[in-house]
Amino acid sequence: MKSLEAKPQHNNVRSRSELKAFQQKMLGMLYRPLSPDWKSRKKTDEGISVVKIAEGLIKPNDRLTSFERLEIYNRCYWFRVLDSLYDDFPGLLALLGNRKFLKLITAYLIRYPSESFTLRNLGSRLESFLCEEPEYASPLQEIALDMVRFEWAQIIAFDEIAREPISPKDIQKRDPEKLRIGLQPYLALLELNHAVDRYLIAVKNQEFDGLRKEASNTSNAAPEGKNHRRRLSLPKRERVWLAVHRYDNMLYYKRLEPAAFTLLKELGKGTPLEMACGKAIKRDGSAKQKGVLKADAFQEKLQGWFAEWSSLRWLTLPSPKK
Repeated sequence: MKSLEAKPQHNNVRSRSELKAFQQKMLGMLYRPLSPDWKSRKKTDEGISVVKIAEGLIKPNDRLTSFERLEIYNRCYWFRVLDSLYDDFPGLLALLGNRKFLKLITAYLIRYPSESFTLRNLGSRLESFLCEEPEYASPLQEIALDMVRFEWAQIIAFDEIAREPISPKDIQKRDPEKLRIGLQPYLALLELNHAVDRYLIAVKNQEFDGLRKEASNTSNAAPEGKNHRRRLSLPKRERVWLAVHRYDNMLYYKRLEPAAFTLLKELGKGTPLEMACGKAIKRDGSAKQKGVLKADAFQEKLQGWFAEWSSLRWLTLPSPKK
């Protein structure tokens, strides 16, 4: 494919401001949604001819008109960003179904087109969009929001930066009233209303089973289940406290007790260790018996949590204040 001409057909770009205006006009053309048959639309929403606009942006060649050259880039943009969101949100896709999911992400990309050099950030505003336009996920909007938060947290967990884990010498002889412990930037803590973690496991298991069945079919047998997957039951309504993280470049998610979740959230906010533990113990149901606080029971839990979190490298020193 030949490179896109960096100047209008009839006059050269003579300044940075003209170049910026040209680039913005090109982006406006690339971001325009495709027609139902996946081709570039020939008129803008205001009824202006895109063919004429294209002639002012790109020169034709001996094989393609200006509009046809522009269409190549318009289609490539949309196929790439749609494909990226399909990859990033398989749980939401399974929840809504393909037709509804496609309408949702198309409307989302019209409102919030790509603004980053990396497709990693493409879905960063999908939760906000669902809050602004709940009809795209109705009547499953509440579950869809939980799923979007969960799947976006996995994107963060997979490639966010990591800091040096905390070591025993970092906290030895430190006053717990003043000691602050940070959390890894890639660790996401989610308080959800539905068991979307188990639903997503079922989705991925179903996809794996489908691929395995297709691969096992002989060449003269029709692929069993290739075009038909049973519809999964909706995620169960329940309170879920979840940590999404990575370990040795692998993605994981783990359910937490409410008190453990509270403790981690407080540490992440910069609350001193002793105060954070105090808030966690108030939320720990097993630490109370007949109204009497069982400090020993909570202390045992606390030691277990910190041992586990340290082994998972979740705990760091707080990031220095800027």
